[in-house]
Amino acid sequence: MITIREAQKDDAGQIAPLINIIFKEMELEELEDVPDPAVLKAITAAYQSEAYLSGAATTVVAEANGQVVGVAFGYPDENEQKVDQVLEDATSFSDVFADDPFGSDYEAFKNEWYLDSIVVDPKYQGMGIGGKLLEAIPEEAVEDDKSVVGLNVDFENPGAKALYDRHGFKTVGIKKIGDHWYFHMQREIQQQIFSVNRA
Repeated sequence: MITIREAQKDDAGQIAPLINIIFKEMELEELEDVPDPAVLKAITAAYQSEAYLSGAATTVVAEANGQVVGVAFGYPDENEQKVDQVLEDATSFSDVFADDPFGSDYEAFKNEWYLDSIVVDPKYQGMGIGGKLLEAIPEEAVEDDKSVVGLNVDFENPGAKALYDRHGFKTVGIKKIGDHWYFHMQREIQQQIFSVNRA
């Protein structure tokens, strides 16, 4: 059985290797010579912070048999700089990181709740977990007074783009992040759905 819930500080150690999958797919030049343990330590520190859990951002996890098998992480566009600062601070413990290794290009579009990261453990892919995480995101956006959810999907990841298409996301632009080009997609959300479900 899959449970979708907001992340807790104790989940950070299980979240880190999942988020690192995304960083590896992004092929960030600044991380090429950084050993995995250092990257995982920085990611773990970020996902233990209040800012990532329920402050500037929100982290939602999918849990199966007590194990975190999926993660969705996002924030209102106006919080992007605060969120970036958390990861920058988490890399400051070591000189193995290049200056600003995770990039500081703005990824979010204005007036949206930005889904920065979504990933499912490869062993659990094809079970609908990505879809369940996407279904949880609009509620987080509504809580942050946003009526649009946005995300970026790599040109080279048609499977992910198809998932977002199925969940009502529309391509509204393109963006270069690192060395990759991305479709920027958005979905308008129906705020009244959640006020009914919470009654």
